[in-house]
Amino acid sequence: MRKSIEVMSSFMLMIDIQERLLPAMHNKDEVLSNSARLLTAAKELSLPAIISEQYPKGIGPTVPELSALIPEGSPVIGKTEFSCCANPGFGDAFLNLRFNSGTKDTAILFGIETHICVLGTAFDLMEKYGLNVVVAADACGSRTRENHALALEAMRASGCLVVPTETVIYHMLGRAGTPQFKALLPLFK
Repeated sequence: MRKSIEVMSSFMLMIDIQERLLPAMHNKDEVLSNSARLLTAAKELSLPAIISEQYPKGIGPTVPELSALIPEGSPVIGKTEFSCCANPGFGDAFLNLRFNSGTKDTAILFGIETHICVLGTAFDLMEKYGLNVVVAADACGSRTRENHALALEAMRASGCLVVPTETVIYHMLGRAGTPQFKALLPLFK
């Protein structure tokens, strides 16, 4: 696994942060605020994103606070599979992203639930696509603290880089003093 998070070779994957699912998370406020930071950074850094929604007909769409922040042109993929990678729509979106944005070998994951959809997607991204996987730990959530912690531990043990949102964004920025750094700095004050 590469130890850096480079904008040019990365994309974000937001998993299932939906109206009827988010309220059940033990850390819902943290998930919401850190997901907003990541989407804001994606826009500022022109980082492509893919959005998934688990059975949106029953669970509802992505929460409005995040829908407004999704980078323009990002595909929103409805799914019934737990791993995003098991959905044919994801494969098409990922191949289209690679075709239009160049080689993407690092996926930055965040969403819910950590121990189900995020974990399964992380494993599949490494196994099926050979990608490096970065998990923004504090932008992921589960209904219980224990399930969240166990899933983060499993992903780390499997080779994912599991770090806080702030680490993800600062590593993508690379250095202070740039216009992007100045634009994103208020997110952490």
